[in-house]
Amino acid sequence: MSRRARRNDTAAFTAKVALAALKGDGTLAQLAEQFDVHPNQITSWKAQLEGGAADVFGPDGGSRIAEPTIDVKSLHTKIGELTLENEFLEGALTKAGLLSAKR
Repeated sequence: MSRRARRNDTAAFTAKVALAALKGDGTLAQLAEQFDVHPNQITSWKAQLEGGAADVFGPDGGSRIAEPTIDVKSLHTKIGELTLENEFLEGALTKAGLLSAKR
């Protein structure tokens, strides 16, 4: 008897199964067969959904932590500065004989 490879379910699939269990679309056995998941896993996901549902209606309103805006222009500027520094130092080391020309 060979073991099935470990499966990583997506969050969307997990939510779909947990919601189906919460709605009572079928018995645990029927849902387990339908979604090819162990009944204990469905029970666990259902409990996680019920436990985390209060966070959606909490003071944050279910919003996630806002990602900081990325300033692409400043990142490009920094890349340019670092490239210039590296080229300068490489030239200085080559002239001093500490860096081989073949590299």
